[in-house]
Amino acid sequence: MKGQAHMVARVSTVSFQGIEAVPVDVQVMIAPGKVNMHIVGLPDKAVAESRERVQAALHASGLSLPAKKVTVNLAPADLPKEGSHFDLPIALGLMAALGAIPGDALDGYVVLGELSLDGTIASVAGALPAAMGANALGKGLICPAASGPEAAWAGEEIDILAPRSLIAIANHFRGTQVLGRPVPAMRAAPANLPDLSDIKGQETAKRALEVAAAGGHNLIMVGPPGSGKSMLAARLPSILPPLSAAELLEVSMIHSIAGQLAGGKLSDRRPFRAPHHSASMAAMVGGGLRARPGEVSLAHNGILFLDEFPEFTPQVLDSLRQPLENGESVIARANHRVSYPANIQLIAAMNPCRCGMAGEPGHSCSRGPRCQTDYQGRISGPLMDRIDIRIDVPAVTAQDLIRPGAAEKSADVALRVARARAMQQDRFRGLGRPDIRTNSQCSTSLVEQVAKPDQAGQALLSDAAEKMRFSARAYHRILKVARTLADLDGAETVGRIHLAEAISYRIGAERVSAAA
Repeated sequence: MKGQAHMVARVSTVSFQGIEAVPVDVQVMIAPGKVNMHIVGLPDKAVAESRERVQAALHASGLSLPAKKVTVNLAPADLPKEGSHFDLPIALGLMAALGAIPGDALDGYVVLGELSLDGTIASVAGALPAAMGANALGKGLICPAASGPEAAWAGEEIDILAPRSLIAIANHFRGTQVLGRPVPAMRAAPANLPDLSDIKGQETAKRALEVAAAGGHNLIMVGPPGSGKSMLAARLPSILPPLSAAELLEVSMIHSIAGQLAGGKLSDRRPFRAPHHSASMAAMVGGGLRARPGEVSLAHNGILFLDEFPEFTPQVLDSLRQPLENGESVIARANHRVSYPANIQLIAAMNPCRCGMAGEPGHSCSRGPRCQTDYQGRISGPLMDRIDIRIDVPAVTAQDLIRPGAAEKSADVALRVARARAMQQDRFRGLGRPDIRTNSQCSTSLVEQVAKPDQAGQALLSDAAEKMRFSARAYHRILKVARTLADLDGAETVGRIHLAEAISYRIGAERVSAAA
């Protein structure tokens, strides 16, 4: 190879935009000239520092760079390149240019990985989307050993090499050592999930939790401190069905990009994210330097639990309106626009007023009724409008705590939720909309079709809509909740009894918005 005038080796890798892996071509050229190594193609700091890591790793692997000028171009040159996963493709490109591995060996692969100074390969975020992207290009994937179990989920047919070090990959291509295909890893289900049977009393709240789980509805709980709001929310995952195969991949791709898949293991548990109320806008909806996914996207296909709801800043709360409406979080930047899926179920909990005890017998606020109005007024009307089920969670009495008799277990409730969800999926599949998984995701035109009430129900709904002055959104959301209640009963038609309960959940906090 030394006799040739040009010595350009090419290696494929990817750059991430949202959860999409965009192909990037790494071109490595060794030419006569002043001894140094240049990386061009809009690299960020981590990519520019790649130079030092690659040189040290090659040296540790027994390869010294020739006393020539090395140029590395990351094409397309105008796409910003971020992250440390460009180390391995650059190193393998250099090895191919030096003749340490056969030049054509890398043609069928997309490569990503970070190098340690001793030549071992460290894990990187994004192995799963990279594997899916490689498959779409008809290529295999070379990734770090630690990311192999995650990449293996992208499909049986993809050729995946997950070496521990540069020497291991060189030996593999020389044929002196064969790398086995990594096995997809599953995280074991947590054995001791909080169970609903731990909660004494609160039957109304438990019922509301079951309805919210069955239809994927947003829920807000209002009650004094210590009444069990956070306990109830923490038990929602135990009654939700596990993720389907398609949902599992969607969730894992987002967690992979965010670097949150521990040991490359996937879990079929629905995400449960509970950010603190000091969370910033970028933490909540995504953003920051690299437009990373925020809490709403990390909770995709799962639950976003916001405790102390009014304590979040108004801007952060209002930024939830778009994800709640159309199931995605769009981060617009001056130079690019990234969209992450954010199909979430919002569960919120709040005290009725600032001091927490408004409406409790024997308590009065020192600031009077204004304490409650001001506190609840922090949540804007449009956001409140998007919350379907609103319930009061009163303080637990001593009677509740000492009353004998076991409460219902999560497993029993989970069966009813699964049955109701299966009904919904069959119905939407029959209507040619397999993409809709729960009643809450159903469009307004479709909800009027699937949740058409009987005569008595329609009369009740029209009457209530007039008296309460429901917005159009409130009207459709009541229909969605009523459809879920009918599904829980195994009923084909939405009846008066279902609408009455759905309206009662809506009014639970009409006081709240009236106060606002």
